[in-house]
Amino acid sequence: MTAQLRDIASAFAFDGTIDAIEALGEGFINDTFVVRTAGDAPDYILQRKNRHVFPDVPAMMENIRKVTEHIRRRVAAEGGDPNREAMTVIPTRDGALYHRDEAGEYWAATRFIEGAVTYDRADTEELARKGGEGIGRFQAQLADFTEPLAETIRGFHDIRHRFAQWDEALRRDAAGRVGSLAAEIAFIEARREEMLAFKRLVEEGTIPVRVTHNDTKIANILFDGEGRVLCAIDLDTVMNAPALNDFGDAIRTFANTGAEDDPEPGRVGLSLGMFRAYAEGYLSQQARQLTQAEIDHLAFSARYITFEQVLRFLMDYIDGDTYYKIRYPDHNLVRTHAQQRLLESMEEQYDAMRAIVREVAAAYR
Repeated sequence: MTAQLRDIASAFAFDGTIDAIEALGEGFINDTFVVRTAGDAPDYILQRKNRHVFPDVPAMMENIRKVTEHIRRRVAAEGGDPNREAMTVIPTRDGALYHRDEAGEYWAATRFIEGAVTYDRADTEELARKGGEGIGRFQAQLADFTEPLAETIRGFHDIRHRFAQWDEALRRDAAGRVGSLAAEIAFIEARREEMLAFKRLVEEGTIPVRVTHNDTKIANILFDGEGRVLCAIDLDTVMNAPALNDFGDAIRTFANTGAEDDPEPGRVGLSLGMFRAYAEGYLSQQARQLTQAEIDHLAFSARYITFEQVLRFLMDYIDGDTYYKIRYPDHNLVRTHAQQRLLESMEEQYDAMRAIVREVAAAYR
């Protein structure tokens, strides 16, 4: 434990004496640590927020405060334990939601949930079902949340914004690669109007805007030792958006039979079993909250989010690989092809996906 980390941790209103500080996880965006305390005091999570990814950390932390306080009230009213079934933001000793160090870096803290279990990937239908339950429950707990939330990442899952970036990337052709990508560009353009039509439904209010997590991987759900969902974590991207975005993003990862960057597209496809399992978990919590328009477009949301990812990987390849980290020169093109194949698999099975959603939603309504 460095003296600097101890000084940063000491800025927060932790109970007990700091005993040790340990790194947690790989830290792709934020740097995360567990602060161990002496005696019976709780432990804590200390995190350096990435101010380059999140340009307005104070607004982000205000979002997290509002949402977690609302969930804690809901959990308490239902007889649960808010210290285990919700995140708890720990303020600084001055009452602020974050601490800024001498280098200008932002730090935030939450209570560590003892005995919680996390998973790196959903490799069974039962775990997919539980993952859907976790995100569905998170959204359901915020169904009556009415406070304004800041936009922490501009244009997140906004396909109109992405197409504006795409058109500029094609015009600029920064890496001189456009000429070799006729088939990939045609794949994008063939779906442009369908994706914008979905976006118009949001803009017109046919599909409502709710409170969404926006990073629905299984690692962002905590479970207890018996496999029951405790709560959703990592709320840096919590914003107002269509609830369908969370569902679609989850399906893109939970139900893919291959890897996101699989070099063998033949291994990539949509597993209908995993799709059904996630839908069952999600709709067990959300079927009565969603409008009929949302139910009708739930399956399409998986195509929408996967299409967005195809576009973003290909756009970064055209730009010369400036956004996503790559491990080899054509990594973004490989990612593009893998996500193209996943989207094609969704399109091939779309009728079955819609039928599953209708069946499951009816069972829970």
